[in-house]
Parts: sequence; C-alpha cells; structure tokens
Amino acid sequence: MTAELVPLDPDSDNTPAVQRAAKALAEGALVVFPTETVYGLAANAAIADSVRRIRDIKGREASKPFTVHISQAEQCEEFVPEIGVMGRRFMRKAWPGPLTLIFKVEDPASVPAYRRMSEAGAEAVYAEHSVGLRFPDHRVAELLLRGAGVPVIASSANVGGAEAPCEADRIQAELGEKVDIILDGGATRYHKSSTVVAVNGQGYKMIRAGVWDERTVQRMATVNILFVCSGNTCRSPIAEGLCKQMLAQRLGCSVAELAKRGIIVQSAGTLGISGGRGSDASIEVCKRRGIDISDHTPQGLSAELIHLADYIYVMARHHLDTVCSISPGDARKARMLDPQGDIADPIGGATEDYEAVAQRISKVLEERLNEVTL
Repeated sequence: MTAELVPLDPDSDNTPAVQRAAKALAEGALVVFPTETVYGLAANAAIADSVRRIRDIKGREASKPFTVHISQAEQCEEFVPEIGVMGRRFMRKAWPGPLTLIFKVEDPASVPAYRRMSEAGAEAVYAEHSVGLRFPDHRVAELLLRGAGVPVIASSANVGGAEAPCEADRIQAELGEKVDIILDGGATRYHKSSTVVAVNGQGYKMIRAGVWDERTVQRMATVNILFVCSGNTCRSPIAEGLCKQMLAQRLGCSVAELAKRGIIVQSAGTLGISGGRGSDASIEVCKRRGIDISDHTPQGLSAELIHLADYIYVMARHHLDTVCSISPGDARKARMLDPQGDIADPIGGATEDYEAVAQRISKVLEERLNEVTL
C-alpha cells in the first residue's frame, strides 16, 4: 500500500491534517514529517511492530538506538533521571533547535517513560544505556509529537546508508511502499542534519557536527557574564572580581576553575578605552576582600562581547542605552546591576568612595546571581 502524501500549506493552518497524522502515529503508523534540519521518520515506541518496521527500513540492528523526539523541553525528565548542569545549559540555550543531546542512563527501568514503551521500544531507546533526545524547532513537528502523546522514536526519512532528505519528493519514491503517511512541508530550513552532543555532568563531548559546528557548541556550553561601566577601570572590574569570588564560593571551587566549568566573567567600558590597568583604588578595595584584579586590562565594549554574553549587567542607565544601540538584538540580555538606580562613578574620589561602590555592588550581586542559570 502506497503512503498517503499530505501536502501542507505554509500559509494556512495545517493543524487538522497534522493532528490526524498524530493520531495515526499513536496507533502504530509510520509517519514522515518535516523538521528544521532534515525530514524525520517517526514510530511509536510503545508498539513493538512499529519499532520493527522502522528498524527494517533503516537496516539497523537491535543494538543500535533511535533518537527520542519530544515537543517540549520538560519531557526530558521523563527519559533522563539526572540531567546535570551541562545538560540543562544546552537545553536552555539550544532547544528547540537542531541539537540532539545524548544522556547516560545506567538504569533505564528507573525513568517514567520506560513503563510507557514496549520491550522493543525500550531497547530501541536505551540500547547503549544512554538516550538521545531531540526537540525540533518546527511547527509541524511540534504539533505531531504533542498530538501523538506517546514516546516517539525517529530517524532521518531514508533507507539505511542513503542521504538524509531535505524535501519530500524523493521520500515518496524511496519509502512510499514502506511508510503510512508523508507530511510534505516543503524544503527544510537548514538542509543539514542536527548536531549531536553527549553530556555528562559538568562536561560534554561533540559526537557529530551538523547545523552547528564545534565553535558554536562550545559557546553554548559556556555561561558568559559581562559587566559594563564607562572606562572599565573602576566599577565593572570590581564587579567582575566580586562575581568570580561569589560564583567560586557557591560552586565550591577556586576562581581559576570557573573557566573549566564553562563560566566566563568579563567586564568592558563604553568609552572604548583599551590597555592600561585598573585604578589603584579599585585594586585596593578588591584586595581587602581577598580578590586580585591587579592584572586587569581595560577593554572597550564591542558587538562581539555583547553577542557572546548570556547576562549583561550595567552600572548606569546610559550604559544600558549604549549596549542597546551597539547590538539591538541583544537588548533583552542587558539590565541594570542595581534595579534601584545608577551606581555612581567613583573616578577621582577617595578610596572610601570606591569602598562604598564595592559594598553596594557586593550587595546587589548577591541577589543578581540568583537569576543566573549555571
């Protein structure tokens, strides 16, 4: 029997057609669907015959797992007992999106989703005592996966060894006799497979480059905090030093180990000054707190620094305006360090003025760091 080809109109509401395919998927049908990367082939992991059929198409042995596809990030907890810091970092930054995450699962029977799958399905998901999870950034995929309401395993919609398809035309000829429904959503956005990363506690390992390369993955694995003042000689270096100290204390590590944990804290100035050193008074008030910023070199604020930052804290309202003017698309990441108002520049003042600034920054940082997801 030839698969039903369902053309989807990008300018119309395709919900009824996709919901019908979702119902069929839940009942055991094999459904081809578009994602932002390549077309996927989906099966219900709760039905052993569906698992067998997708294995036959892919020519994949029982020891080789399939990726679970989900419609919301929270579903990860149904398949993974312990997500870990790095896993949550990738989930927050990359999902939904073209990233497949692989988590170790030593005891698959301990997770809620295990009880919802057939024996064949559980083997297809946890064959290597790990699970691969994908949260596609595509409206049709989201509707299909959410509507099915079952654990869905999927792979690229091609026979084993063939090129992953980015359009539905070839799928009809190649798989038309082997699948039940093909949802034709036109050409995929990226024309490339998802990137695959294995995560383990604080670390990760690049398994396969795809839409995102290794450099992009490395940025996603990093939490970058940026403090901004005018000259980057007083307020923002003090904030940088205090922030590093507080984070190290919270994580139970040294300041030097923060970078190994993927945490970068920087500071910059809107005046564009580069070179030189921090002010003597700033160095002194930090030294009183056991913080050494004597090797700090001022740097000017740039679009690249803004873009790489996950959190941007500024000392005054005009710094916020500068950040937004340099990189309007990143404006949502920037906020006043002290919500109560500007932290005045102590430049030219006595050491006591710098001490007052350090005390205020320390106080507000304790609260601000509660917002930071590490």
